[in-house]
Amino acid sequence: METKNGEKPFRAFIKASKIKIIDVYIIRKFLGTFFFSLVLILLIAVVFDFAEKIDNFMEKEAPFRAVVFDYYMNFIPYFAVLFAPLFVFISVIFFTSKMATNTEIIAILNTGMSYRRMMLPYFISALVIAVFTFLLTNFVIPQANLKRMSFEDKYYRSSSRRVPVMNIHRQVSKNMNVYMESFNPISESGRNFTIERFDDQGRLVSKLMAAVVRWDTATQKWKAINYYRRDINEMGETITSGSQIDTALILRPEDFSRDPGFVGTMKYNELNEYIDLLKLQGSDELKLFLIEKHRRFANPFAVFILTLIGVSLSSKKARGGIGMNIGIGLALSFSYILFQQFASQFSLKGDLGPMIAMWIPNLIYLAIGFVLYIIAPK
Repeated sequence: METKNGEKPFRAFIKASKIKIIDVYIIRKFLGTFFFSLVLILLIAVVFDFAEKIDNFMEKEAPFRAVVFDYYMNFIPYFAVLFAPLFVFISVIFFTSKMATNTEIIAILNTGMSYRRMMLPYFISALVIAVFTFLLTNFVIPQANLKRMSFEDKYYRSSSRRVPVMNIHRQVSKNMNVYMESFNPISESGRNFTIERFDDQGRLVSKLMAAVVRWDTATQKWKAINYYRRDINEMGETITSGSQIDTALILRPEDFSRDPGFVGTMKYNELNEYIDLLKLQGSDELKLFLIEKHRRFANPFAVFILTLIGVSLSSKKARGGIGMNIGIGLALSFSYILFQQFASQFSLKGDLGPMIAMWIPNLIYLAIGFVLYIIAPK
């Protein structure tokens, strides 16, 4: 199919836009190298993962269809996004160093194209990868993680990954607080349980205490065992006690003890709604979910930063070949990942805000990238 002037549609589009043939060449090189290297590392990861878990699959008699479709088809997108920033960096350094070695970079700049203009196709490619990563992280991978984790619980792990929780303090609603000394996710029961209700002026109107509280799967309610209750009103105080009573608690057992990977099973809207609920409850888990929220924005943005650093490092022809550039690139990319992990732990265990923790590595490496970009044309 041709246009009125006899040009093919693709060439007509290139001509009409400000994109040049060299831009298309760089975009193809970038995306081709990135997806090829990513597929290669994913194949290696699948082989090693299968070799590690095959005994468990056979012992638990996992169906072949479930292994392929429920586990590995959901394993692949998770690790693709996990490795994406690293392989953006490696891909940029690899093919740009090769172009520099073949004096292609010099030839491009000798045509009159500025170094800044040469960065355009790199950032177009980075935008494609960043959008791809963002959409997968927020709308595809959460559902994939849910299926993958369900498979692991059934055919790989010997017991539930939910961990016991100690000293629970939750604000269930504006006027209700819940306390529990400990909660066992296996038996779905807690010890030394207390519910306090307050009026709009913050005065205590009711307090229920029980030695044990247990989730009743039949009625889908919490039963307080050996309870003691105080009701306070204008007439005075009423005290009742008994062996068992249903509570009006709206929480479920999984709200007290979550799988550590639960944070990765929520789509963006679900994550925001759950964060609002945790804020209302005053939950200790709030930081973990805020870190996840900000990470989902910081990681796609990191693609642009690592692209900037990669081009700036590798666009100059090196005497020792591309090996030195790849080595420096790997050191920087791994230091970025390590720094990001340290920042998240400082936020979880310290006073560092989740948003600051997730964006500090990006800001620091953006500064590094800007300095390298200024130096590179020289």
